[in-house]
Amino acid sequence: MTTSQPPYTAPSQLTDALRGSGYALLRPADVAFLAGCSIAELDTLVPSWNRLELDNYLKDGGRYRRRRHSCFIDDGAALSQTPHRAHWQPVEYNALHGGMHRLFAPVEGETVANPCWERLLRALGNVCSEVRGQRPWYVEAHQFRIDTADGIGRPTPEGAHRDGVDFVAVMLIGRANIKGGETRVFDADGPNGQRFTMLEPWTLLLLDDAAVIHESTPIQPLGEHGHRDTLVLTWRANGFQGENA
Repeated sequence: MTTSQPPYTAPSQLTDALRGSGYALLRPADVAFLAGCSIAELDTLVPSWNRLELDNYLKDGGRYRRRRHSCFIDDGAALSQTPHRAHWQPVEYNALHGGMHRLFAPVEGETVANPCWERLLRALGNVCSEVRGQRPWYVEAHQFRIDTADGIGRPTPEGAHRDGVDFVAVMLIGRANIKGGETRVFDADGPNGQRFTMLEPWTLLLLDDAAVIHESTPIQPLGEHGHRDTLVLTWRANGFQGENA
């Protein structure tokens, strides 16, 4: 595995990177440009991360994760929110929490109504369509806060994994008073990998879920109220996971 400075992708190479290496890492300014919002406008979404609710489904007994979750359909012309539904993954993709219908608190209406929310999700959905072809995308949005109140916080307690979707975006919203939280991306069927730490808010990692496996390492406190906030988005063709489970 290669350790390096974050291997940023030029916006003009975004689709080629996803087709080739299976992932792309964008600088915050490029994410803002892609979404058609300024960084300041994107930052109006950030306060909602202070109002996430405790994840009561962690099988390791931890209380280090807070989250909200909502689902959307992007039909290529508009983004529409679905009735609230549970999040589900098969055990083949999540050995720790797979097979469970986990009903989390929804993303707040104020957040969904923020124009930058739709612009961001639709812009990334357009990238998915450029890579895979135009189609309706079934989108799940997860707001996460991992904290260090009890010592160690685990962004991916299931370990290195795939999500069982077509594309995954992991966006850093912020981090404070922590160390760790290194991002690791591995070839799904090969020896190559990258490791780097996302430090700047609105840094974006976009993944072809069939091509790569990913994880984030645990975080440890460097002061009071240590935490790491992310927005994780997934795109899947042909329906949400668990509809027939």
